[in-house]
Amino acid sequence: MNLVYLDYASTTPLDPRVLEIMLPYFSEKFGNSSSIHVYGQQADSALEDARANIAQLLNGLPGEIIFTSGGSESDNMALRGVAFAQRNHRGANHLLISATEHPAVSRTAEQLANLHGFKLEYLPVDQYGTVHPSEVARRIRPDTALVSVMFANNEIGTINPIDEIGAICKDRDIPFHTDAVQAAAYLPIDVQKLNVDLVSLGAHKLYGPKGIGALYIRKGTSFIPSLTGGEQEHGMRAGTHNIPYIVGLAESLRLAQVERHARHNKLRPMRDRMIGYILEEIPDSRLTGHPVNRLPNHASFVFDGVDGNTLLMMLDVAGYACSSGSACKTGDPEPSAVLLALGLPRAWALGSLRVTLGKDTTSQDVEAFLSALPGIVKQARGLSENVK
Repeated sequence: MNLVYLDYASTTPLDPRVLEIMLPYFSEKFGNSSSIHVYGQQADSALEDARANIAQLLNGLPGEIIFTSGGSESDNMALRGVAFAQRNHRGANHLLISATEHPAVSRTAEQLANLHGFKLEYLPVDQYGTVHPSEVARRIRPDTALVSVMFANNEIGTINPIDEIGAICKDRDIPFHTDAVQAAAYLPIDVQKLNVDLVSLGAHKLYGPKGIGALYIRKGTSFIPSLTGGEQEHGMRAGTHNIPYIVGLAESLRLAQVERHARHNKLRPMRDRMIGYILEEIPDSRLTGHPVNRLPNHASFVFDGVDGNTLLMMLDVAGYACSSGSACKTGDPEPSAVLLALGLPRAWALGSLRVTLGKDTTSQDVEAFLSALPGIVKQARGLSENVK
């Protein structure tokens, strides 16, 4: 069977160019960057070069880049570090996040509320999952410790107006965090233009290695570390540096930004072809997320009368690897909180499908998938009717 991978929002294969740069740091240059001998110096040089390169790509400073184990840790670290610091510094106790955040943000915020007494408020979204700056302006308070709104949604692909939201937060002197884990693969991440104080990144969405990420923290942002021990990362995150993966993160981010326009030009027509065909050929189907202002590789749908997990299994058997939304939710029989936040009925939200393209996707892959999908959806509907 010719397997077709259409789940690039979950993870991406390691780019051979990234692997090539990483390899020497597994063997020849294997030192601990905290050591003072020549092996340690080699590792430390690679570490600081990667930090400087990422800072340049983000239009920030090297000292503002903190390496983490991935996007989820970056989100956790951002929310906890700023929330506790702001409460200690000025008694701020209010957290403001969007209703469509990744669980790494939403569950962290919920824990801060449930266990640590913070007041959590959710920003509403429109039918496309967009957070409107006017809602941020209306709900932000003097005691707001942090605002967190993701740049591009992993489940529905919608891109938020982060620069406008950031300008509001900047004007009120409230720290602003964005989860840019999905966005960094296809959108410019300029921390000055975006008016952000904290940005989360993860390498494995960028054709880099799994298990490595970064958190941008603007200089002067009050922050309490949550992982203590050694003095690595300017005392902001303890732990021996994973040099091969850090090098891989820096290179994958560089390639994503350098090749961004070429990837857009390749993927957007295939995405639009997919959206148009599915909405026209499959009855009772809806696009989720914004019809235009969305990631160029991202198409997501709901189908009435379809069990999403059944559909995924049938597609897998047919040779197509897709998702029902966040990879963190696959297999969960409950409807996605993101889809419910859009106002979709539960029956529709249970029948979700996310199809995400990548740099290795071909038009032949897309056409083969489109030829197969209507029949598979029809079969899945039949199974749902039989269960009823």
